[in-house]
Amino acid sequence: MAHFADTIAAPATPTGSSALAVVRVSGPLAAGLVAALFHASPTPRQVRRGDYRDQAGRLIDDVLFSFFQGPQSYTGEDVLEISCHGNQFIISILLQDLHARGCRPAEAGEFTRRAFLNGRMDLSQAEAVADLIHARSERALAAAHQQLRGGLGRHLAHMTDHLVALLAQVEASIDFPEEDLPPADRVVLRQGVEDLLAGTARLLATGQYGALLRQGVKTVIVGAPNSGKSSLLNRLVGRERALVSPEPGTTRDYLEEAVILGPHCIRLADTAGLNPAPGAVERLGIAKTLECAAEADLILWVLDAAVPSPALPAEIQARLAPRNTVVAINKCDLVPEGPYPTPPGYLPTVRISALTGAGCDDLVGTIVRLVDSFRVEVGEEMVAINARHAWALQQATGCLGEAREKIRIGAAAELLASDLRGALASFGEIAGKIDNERILDQIFATFCIGK
Repeated sequence: MAHFADTIAAPATPTGSSALAVVRVSGPLAAGLVAALFHASPTPRQVRRGDYRDQAGRLIDDVLFSFFQGPQSYTGEDVLEISCHGNQFIISILLQDLHARGCRPAEAGEFTRRAFLNGRMDLSQAEAVADLIHARSERALAAAHQQLRGGLGRHLAHMTDHLVALLAQVEASIDFPEEDLPPADRVVLRQGVEDLLAGTARLLATGQYGALLRQGVKTVIVGAPNSGKSSLLNRLVGRERALVSPEPGTTRDYLEEAVILGPHCIRLADTAGLNPAPGAVERLGIAKTLECAAEADLILWVLDAAVPSPALPAEIQARLAPRNTVVAINKCDLVPEGPYPTPPGYLPTVRISALTGAGCDDLVGTIVRLVDSFRVEVGEEMVAINARHAWALQQATGCLGEAREKIRIGAAAELLASDLRGALASFGEIAGKIDNERILDQIFATFCIGK
């Protein structure tokens, strides 16, 4: 178990005025600080009240303090948490005094980094701490909790155990070169590698859903001028975010707003109307619309209930599919009896009035179901890998693919073992079973101070 010679201190709550704030201390001085500051024994896991006085004896604040003895603490070291009033001046004086007593300011993510290095969590769990802090929707929060509780780690551990067993079988034949791998063993190895490739493919398939959870679902609202795109944006956001006018072509550039729809964070982009005969400025806006549509996760196509379905630009038509498009036939309050435009029948369609709100709950439900369909099941747990995990899994996939080919052609066991070791190293990068300071620096630099 790794330990550190110095003791760190930092606020564990955001900057600003509040009822309470927490200052966290971790390291070998933590136990002694309980006695020095509060004249109390460092009894673990008890919340006690005390006066915090600086080294000159001046009263700083009336606080609550808790001591957590390592290794049964967040960082795996002795930890002292001090709950004071949420006044930034008080926090500043507290920290100055702790620094004078031998603590140093914590770096970004250093508490969680120590937890990882002390074996309290693997690297994927450490990353889940940041996901938990930054989660902006119910589904993102659930995915972060699953990963923090070791969901991804358990899947990887099972695959790693399987891979280690295959590697041991191959390396045993290297130790006894006169006994090359028999055909029966190669059949078992081939099936094992196929199983591992299927496992990595399942995990890689969760990458898109992971990106949607962490970044929000990019949803572009498209349609003809004056079809009600801006009105629908305002309705979904719940305030007058976009200007609305009877004059067509009010929106010349795109507006983006994040909104929670059901359990998801949706990044709505209201775009310029798709006018078949645009002016010079409109033409620039339509170019932006096409860019947004090309990058969108979802397309929300708004039609005017009183106007026949207009033709969409070929670039957008090529992207329309039941898995990523919802059609909203707007202004149904103006023509309650129809007839309505007839978009392609394979696209999910909802009749709404952005003005009155009629049908908008059904529209939100359709959007939520569509986003939920992006989720890829991996056992019974929600797994949503990030870009770093995806890169490592792609590397592992490449190594396993090479191993499969070597089994097929009957290559030497040493060559096969090299590929399997490469896949094992890639799995290890996800869980952090490697010694790579650069990767750790990159990950924990994104954390806030005090975490």
